[in-house]
Amino acid sequence: MASRAYSIPNLLTYARIIAVPLIVLCFYVEGRLESSDTARWTAFWLFVAASFTDYLDGYLARIWNQTSNIGRMLDPIADKLLVAAVLLLLAADGTITDWSLWAAITILCREILVSGLREYLAALKVSVPVTRIAKWKTTIQMVAIAFLLAGPAGDKLLSYSTEIGLAFLWVAAALTFYTGYDYFRAGLKHIVEE
Repeated sequence: MASRAYSIPNLLTYARIIAVPLIVLCFYVEGRLESSDTARWTAFWLFVAASFTDYLDGYLARIWNQTSNIGRMLDPIADKLLVAAVLLLLAADGTITDWSLWAAITILCREILVSGLREYLAALKVSVPVTRIAKWKTTIQMVAIAFLLAGPAGDKLLSYSTEIGLAFLWVAAALTFYTGYDYFRAGLKHIVEE
């Protein structure tokens, strides 16, 4: 059991969890919310590396036959911590504002609701598999967040980088809504009235 807890796929998941406070810290280096170009690019690269571990840990666990209960438990938690913390950070620093906050709220609400549904269904011994469109949603969501983390620093290299990130965020929110509905529809038949 201990050897599985320290397998490479699980170490990658732990690294993704550790990346969350490091990304937030990038914006608080001077003791206040500050989004300098250096902070943004550092947070960007940390996020890109953390996002890549999301793909890599599951892939390696499958091909090396190193799946574990701790990995199955922590992987979705790590994903949700990363996405939620960065969306809240970007809202706090003003990168995500106005109507775009609704896209972020949609994503956060779906993550919480689907997690609750999965937990409930797991107690009933019902598995709800991840769909291909949900994987696309996650990919688009990660691309959106990466663009938004670069924000004004990214705008200096690629005009409208922030606007591209916001557009991807809305696409991710639409897919989030659709996949959330899809999960609830699939899980609804298993919900038992008490």
